[in-house]
Amino acid sequence: MRALVVGGGGREHALAWRLASSPSVDDLHAAPGNAGIGGLATCHDVAADDVGGLVKLVDYLDADLTVVGPEAPLVAGLADALRERGRRVLGPSAAAARLEASKAFAKRLMAAHAIPTARAGTFEEVAEAAAFVEELGGRAVVKADGLAAGKGVVVAREPATALAAIEDCLVRDAFGDAGHPVVVEELLEGPEVSAFALSDGREVVHLGLAQDFKRVGNADTGPNTGGMGAYAPLAWLAAPEEERIWQEVVHPTVAAMRAEGTPYTGVLYAGLMLTAEGPRTLEFNCRFGDPEAQVLLPRIEGDLGELLAACAAGELAGVRVGLRSKAAVTVVLASAGYPGAYRTGFPIEGLEEAGRVPGVVVFHAGTARRDGTVVTAGGRVLAVTALGGTIGEARARAYEACERIRFEGMHRRSDIAAAAAEREGR
Repeated sequence: MRALVVGGGGREHALAWRLASSPSVDDLHAAPGNAGIGGLATCHDVAADDVGGLVKLVDYLDADLTVVGPEAPLVAGLADALRERGRRVLGPSAAAARLEASKAFAKRLMAAHAIPTARAGTFEEVAEAAAFVEELGGRAVVKADGLAAGKGVVVAREPATALAAIEDCLVRDAFGDAGHPVVVEELLEGPEVSAFALSDGREVVHLGLAQDFKRVGNADTGPNTGGMGAYAPLAWLAAPEEERIWQEVVHPTVAAMRAEGTPYTGVLYAGLMLTAEGPRTLEFNCRFGDPEAQVLLPRIEGDLGELLAACAAGELAGVRVGLRSKAAVTVVLASAGYPGAYRTGFPIEGLEEAGRVPGVVVFHAGTARRDGTVVTAGGRVLAVTALGGTIGEARARAYEACERIRFEGMHRRSDIAAAAAEREGR
């Protein structure tokens, strides 16, 4: 079949990489793609948020399957527009994508259907939000309601930080319309995990769990980013605890969306915290995570194209996904200044040398090709991914590959999956 991957980041490179090796896919395209994806697929200069342009491209290509990587085109209704034309597309409708597009919507859904989550309130006024922070004991998580590229969340351990975050959203318009309203919720304690599944609106197929690293600095310091690394599997998580995630959060969410009249079709990503009382839902995303996709996709067995096409066609009944026993670790290499302002256009050296490390794939996240040279073109530039027999082995390979790559201002965390590797050695 002819497949189109929408997007141009590390997640989309990982999708293209797996689809390029799928027996069911014989013609692969991407829009807009990046320097890495260009080696696997035919890239088209259509922006990922250009819904009209993408619909025309799908028609022009007569694509059998469109796989939408980022959230923005889903929220804008790309899946709806393609389904209206009889096209198969992996991704939820705009109505279902509200699970990610509006944290207030997600909170209302969870409350109505008894899906475990943190105590929360939604506010348009600073004074009311501040009063709720006080009610929570001065510790809270402040979230912009809408899409903020992974940066609209502030973990506040004292009232002053919470108030500043509330004012950033409601007064200073730091996130534009996405910051109105603001969601304030109790600060939970425990390890965070990400759960991924496919749903065709009724059936649910588990794709596995991963743990990502959102803060820019070691030991989870500094501001939130789109993600600085990830690993899978979570060997430290007992099977009964994992089963609670699927049965108490993921399956009930799909059932809740169906009951609400907005069946969920596509990849469902639940971000959770494992508290002493059990899993609590922090957020939902309506697509693969980035960089979690880079550690999940290499571990999925079988023909990915066939699996995603079955999901898009509503044919997941009886489908089961096998996962490789290999561990995977991803380390993100970022531009100087990220997640704040950064410069681009710097040549990247060492890509071929890094790719020679056993088990390593270098996924391009923010790159472009200029005059035959691969240059930086984003905040998160590369996602260096390695497979190994253990987390420790995969981690060592990923960092060995990172040492071979150079570009001006490059920075990364040095502690991705360190605690998981240490647990293995005990």
